[in-house]
Amino acid sequence: MKVIKVDSKTPKIEDIRFAADIVKDGGIVAFPTETVYGLGADALDPVAVARIFEIKKRPSFDPLIVHVDSIYTIDEISSSFDERANILAEAFWPGPLTMVLPKSDIVPDIVTSGLDTVAVRMPSHVVAMELIRETGRPIAAPSANPFGYISPTTAEHVIEQIGGEVDLILDGGSCPVGVESTVLDLTGDEVTLLRPGGLSLEEIESMVGDVKILNAESERPHSPGQLPSHYAPRTPVRILEDGSFGPEPGQKAGLLAFTPPEGDLTAYLQVEILSSTGDLREGAANLFSSLHRLDRADLDVIYVMAVPEVGLGRAIMDRLYKAAGSKS
Repeated sequence: MKVIKVDSKTPKIEDIRFAADIVKDGGIVAFPTETVYGLGADALDPVAVARIFEIKKRPSFDPLIVHVDSIYTIDEISSSFDERANILAEAFWPGPLTMVLPKSDIVPDIVTSGLDTVAVRMPSHVVAMELIRETGRPIAAPSANPFGYISPTTAEHVIEQIGGEVDLILDGGSCPVGVESTVLDLTGDEVTLLRPGGLSLEEIESMVGDVKILNAESERPHSPGQLPSHYAPRTPVRILEDGSFGPEPGQKAGLLAFTPPEGDLTAYLQVEILSSTGDLREGAANLFSSLHRLDRADLDVIYVMAVPEVGLGRAIMDRLYKAAGSKS
């Protein structure tokens, strides 16, 4: 494993070309995006993509997101890019929006888990965009962590979880959005929200009108992030929704709160606050780093105070419910 620190705004071209050569040769590179760190391979090389599944221990039925640097690349990997997709791309690309579209035959089945659709997004992070450009190919990239665990928002998170298994890590600092992209299905008559994320539902509906929200949790996902247990630390997570407050006697407990809570917190061994001012964007950006710190604190349980489910709060709670799902 090699780690290269890169400027998150003006990376050196030689560093990006070095990383691109690894990808073109079938290697795996972890790189920053505005949402989380991605584990990238040439999306059109099925052998390289298979290594992503191996490193992450990711189920083969869970499709990957394909990252592009230009809307023109869509014509290669999708058989249809309709007016709704154009409107959304013009409004929100580059950015934290993934669109599920009909796929073209050029996309290997391993990328889409055998589905006839492909999930595509254009990241806004300079390092990610330059890597795709220098590679000259779309890059398949799920989050750079073991499947089901907390997503990485710093290079240190990647190093801790899977560092020894990747060829290169581009360290571009902390990810500014901090939660994964919003995923929309555009293959039907209705625009459907498959996963809330870094772009709010309200912003999307301002461009395309009402969006259907998919509530059913799928055992065979149509996009990444749909499985009911996901984004989980190794420490059990419990969400405080019934007004209860405080750990049980003898528990080594931590607390994750959106804003500074009232009351006595001395029973908690560690407390993480997502935003001192109640800013949902700040809260989203701090979510996974806070969970990582709590997970390293040798606790019995992590208690979580619910976040208002408006705007980015919907994405934050989606991740927290799924983090709690495998431990409840």
